[in-house]
Amino acid sequence: MGLLDNIAGQVLGGGGGQTNLLNAVMGILGNQQAGGLAGVVKQFAGKGLGDIVNSWVSTGQNLPITPQQIQHGLGVDTITQLASKAGLSPDQVTSHLSELLPTVVDKLTPNGKIPQGDIMSQGMELLKGILK
Repeated sequence: MGLLDNIAGQVLGGGGGQTNLLNAVMGILGNQQAGGLAGVVKQFAGKGLGDIVNSWVSTGQNLPITPQQIQHGLGVDTITQLASKAGLSPDQVTSHLSELLPTVVDKLTPNGKIPQGDIMSQGMELLKGILK
């Protein structure tokens, strides 16, 4: 996937593991059965990270997140699954996600709202803005 390779390169410095991680993250955010992007936002908020994740959705400045907060927000099982899919260690996943996730969520919510419907197709169009 050329677009995802470019995004991974610009946000994470490139590499196959990072592209695989971005693919896995987009899979989570696009999985409506698991709640999709709204579910991830709700999950972070439920673990006391609402101010941070809501800043990514809003049109204002994105608050930073630490790798430890990423692990707390997503949970150890999700981090382990992402690491397996990406061919990275869990520590690498949380480190990369602390940079990647705020940017991806921000680009998927350009109007400060979580989009309805197929986030994968909408997200691919919105993520092209990262390449500018």
